[in-house]
Amino acid sequence: MVAGFSYFATTQPTHLTSMTFSFSSTPGFDFLTQFARHIGAPVHNDLMTMPAQLGQGYIRKLTFGPEFKITIHHYLLQEDLIIKRNSSGLGNELITVFFYSNEQSLGIAFNDNPLVLFSNRDDSAIQVTSNDLSSVIRFPANHYINYVVVAITPSYLTALLAVKDPNSVLQTITGSGNSFLFFESMTAETKLLLKNIAAVNMNDNLSRFYMQIKVQELLYLIFHQLSSRESAAYQSINSADAERLLHIRNEILSDLSVPPVLRELAQIAAMSETKLKQLFKQTFGSTVYNYYQQARMEEAAFLLKQGKRSVAEVGYELGFSNLSHFSRLFEKHYGLNPKRFSTQS
Repeated sequence: MVAGFSYFATTQPTHLTSMTFSFSSTPGFDFLTQFARHIGAPVHNDLMTMPAQLGQGYIRKLTFGPEFKITIHHYLLQEDLIIKRNSSGLGNELITVFFYSNEQSLGIAFNDNPLVLFSNRDDSAIQVTSNDLSSVIRFPANHYINYVVVAITPSYLTALLAVKDPNSVLQTITGSGNSFLFFESMTAETKLLLKNIAAVNMNDNLSRFYMQIKVQELLYLIFHQLSSRESAAYQSINSADAERLLHIRNEILSDLSVPPVLRELAQIAAMSETKLKQLFKQTFGSTVYNYYQQARMEEAAFLLKQGKRSVAEVGYELGFSNLSHFSRLFEKHYGLNPKRFSTQS
């Protein structure tokens, strides 16, 4: 799957009521304690159960030391939840890794502009960010929300990874004072691991030990993905850049039948073509065109699996005038031509 959320930008009506929680992401900040205080819920043994009048589910925190902790969110609310993370203003003193695994669309932005909404093909993704970037996330009401947040200091992560020759991405993340944002796709292995973590019986005497191992396994999976990226000079990013990149991503994916034109995208982003190319590849791990093509093939696979369209209809819908070219490109991605893929799905 392309790094990020899923395929199409959408516009969806928001609920008339919503709950907003705003905080500054500093190393000493305790999300669970402050959020529980915000909604008037008690915390017992680092577990907060959602009050019945708000919904159902829980938030759990596990601390593995002063430099490494995890927060598990699993709940269904009766109104939208908006979480606003404000810049710490302290530089990269804390690395935050968000694992989103949701069945419904999320909204995310990096300033106070209207949220960018994502479709629900598969709203699973991983976001790695420094704590000096602001962000706004909207979780929809009446749908189960599942996400995990790992917070870790650069020095602790460096010791944990113990990489002798890190690429530029790992150097940036573990370095001092860097502002960064990286999106990665969520593999099937990561999704399964997240489900296993959510199902752990925390009453077991060795549950904390088990959880620490599994959280490190989560970190291994994401940083293994990031370590395979091409090593290139890093360009600093701020919240405004991040917002523009998400907007450009949605422009690319809003109509997969039309190839992106870099010049037009650069004008929309108010960036030079060079800056846009660099920041897009740095953030999403792929060039603009390759990102588009990957999403195009994934949408083709999705449509073929539905069994409601022929291979020709899918190809033409995605802008291929030459069906032989469509078949070759699809087979390159999936190892099967579209016809065989559709019959085996």
